[in-house]
Amino acid sequence: MNEILVILPATLRTILTALPIAVRENLEEIRLRQSQPLEVRFGQQSSYVTSSGQITSIPAQGWLFSAEEAAKLLNQVSQHSLYALEEELKRGYITVVGGHRIGIAGKVVLDKGEVKGIRDVTSFNIRIAREKKGAAKKVMPYLFEDGNLLNTLLISPPQCGKTTLLRDMARTISYGSEWSSSRKVGIVDERSELAGCLQGVPQRDVGPRTDVLDACPKAAGMMMLIRSMSPDVLIVDEVGRAEDGDAVWEAIHAGVAVICSAHGASVKEVAERPMLGKLIRYGAFSRYIVLSRAKGVGTIQAIYDQSMNLVEREKVAWSS
Repeated sequence: MNEILVILPATLRTILTALPIAVRENLEEIRLRQSQPLEVRFGQQSSYVTSSGQITSIPAQGWLFSAEEAAKLLNQVSQHSLYALEEELKRGYITVVGGHRIGIAGKVVLDKGEVKGIRDVTSFNIRIAREKKGAAKKVMPYLFEDGNLLNTLLISPPQCGKTTLLRDMARTISYGSEWSSSRKVGIVDERSELAGCLQGVPQRDVGPRTDVLDACPKAAGMMMLIRSMSPDVLIVDEVGRAEDGDAVWEAIHAGVAVICSAHGASVKEVAERPMLGKLIRYGAFSRYIVLSRAKGVGTIQAIYDQSMNLVEREKVAWSS
């Protein structure tokens, strides 16, 4: 949380510092919309915040985020150089120290039909990245078979803890555990969320035998790591583009295990997407892990094998 506070304008920092401890410790999102009340998400609920840092369900009592505060926040985040954030503004989010991600919305600028950037930024969604060591403990036994690490697809709707789980999988595999000896891990961290790198150095514990390509496109990064770092396993968050699927297929056939994630609520839903559906039909993955928030963030809703047979259902959430 301190990593977020230091980049906020003074007024907003004071308000958030005054939040009740229970709220502050479980904060997941800080939503700021110009001329609208400050909103926070924690646990399983969303609430507004007053100017004194108190929680309220009444919008009219919330502290209003002004145009002046929006400009201050954007300047703080960009360190007064929007040019330096040109690529991030195209993607609609900015990653800051610690792996925290700030989603942005506003007036989109187009160039020949393609998004060139966002100007007049009026909305911010600050997502708090949390490191939860031990989050992967419940799923690790299902990732191995006869000593081999299985190609795994982690399926999850937003805000169900998939990035936290992937990070802890990387850490556990890198250190070694009761299920396996230590292995070389390669992480392609396109959004700088998994390892939270600062000048290329991971700020999150992803293990001693882990190499990270920070802010690198997934498809290119997977091929670069295979050629240069000879990983035993590649870990990638949020695959979806056609080139991502090609890179996953190449990695698997190069003898490298792959653990990756995709947005979705079920295997069936994900299988309807062209690239992922093709990988699933061709048997690229031996394990499918589906997350939800049914029992809190990180609920293991179900685990399936390659033939879609249920291996495990509704294990307790890692957040509980």
